[in-house]
Amino acid sequence: MLVGRLPASLCLWLLSIFTVCSSAPAVTYGQTLPHRYTSSLAFTEVAPGIEHGQVATRASEGPLLINVLRVDLKRARLKIVRALDQGLGLETVSSLAARHRAVAAINGGFFRTTGTYRGESTGFFLMDGKLISEPYNDRAELGFINEGPATDVIFGHLKYRGEISAGSAKHLVQGINRPVSPNEMILFTPEFHRTTLTNPDGVEVVVRRNTVVAVRDLTGSTPIPADGFVISAVGTARDWIKRNMRRGSRTRFWWSMSSLDPDQDAQWRRARNILGAGPQLIRSGKVAITHLREKIAEAFASDHHPRTAAGKTTDSKLLLVTVDGRQPQISIGMSLYSLADLLLELGAVDAINLDGGGSTTMVVKQKVVNSPSDQTGERPVSDAILVFSPEK
Repeated sequence: MLVGRLPASLCLWLLSIFTVCSSAPAVTYGQTLPHRYTSSLAFTEVAPGIEHGQVATRASEGPLLINVLRVDLKRARLKIVRALDQGLGLETVSSLAARHRAVAAINGGFFRTTGTYRGESTGFFLMDGKLISEPYNDRAELGFINEGPATDVIFGHLKYRGEISAGSAKHLVQGINRPVSPNEMILFTPEFHRTTLTNPDGVEVVVRRNTVVAVRDLTGSTPIPADGFVISAVGTARDWIKRNMRRGSRTRFWWSMSSLDPDQDAQWRRARNILGAGPQLIRSGKVAITHLREKIAEAFASDHHPRTAAGKTTDSKLLLVTVDGRQPQISIGMSLYSLADLLLELGAVDAINLDGGGSTTMVVKQKVVNSPSDQTGERPVSDAILVFSPEK
């Protein structure tokens, strides 16, 4: 599903103003909840530290098919991966799981579904410490901290700042591995593609080992060196490059991330793999749906759709959840409010919504266990969260 950098007429979800959702119930972790969705849910161990459960149930609006992976973070390992091992392109979750020999997998973040940049992440993406895409609209992120045999996860909101320097002159780098908007400067890394795929309406600077090796004006689609990057700029940003950068110039790209939530910076600095999606669903054991703060329209939260989500419990379990939808005889989907209730029933104290709709997919032992809503079956996606047994 696409939630990205498109005109407002194509993205209804982006039409709301900053606020915190006030219609979500203020349910506190620890109080007794009616097990509307999970009363008959039973888990089966599919590998050490990895359990799978499925339940077909009914809500007042219609049937629901729910799948849950419960992962012991002290035993199993988790990893986020890109389709085709690059910044563009799409691949099914089952293909990604098979290629990497994962025990289980679910789809991850939002992405661009059409055009030249098909498969580009429209949210923060950090993989093995390499920045693939910057945050978008202050949307929620999920981070993985892999230190030793155990994994930890963190949920929250991050802010990005990037800067390029040429001597004493500096300029903001507004984005990473994405199309260039008016007056912007965008940086393309080797993880993106062979070239920038840009139009010939700006200037592009090839950098290797912090030295400018070429300046290409009004040509576009510059090859990206394996040991460097390309800076692409249009409008006023192009003018800055033409004034300050030439072949042989020394330059440096610097970026940082900071937490928009209190007292989380130290934890985020330990995360070398981060996936952006949103909105947040639960924080500190309470329903806290931040779709309006993240500029996602109320209709996206209140309507029934297929959903994918991730949550953490107090006993160091990661919950990976899919709810199928758009299939009246099988499953009608959920609102974000119902999804948050479901996660609370499962014991989540922090949780985030991931990409849903036709992207919603769960794979267990090389089998798609949910019922994807696209008529053509499993939809190719940009990235996935993979789960491995301790032996892997």
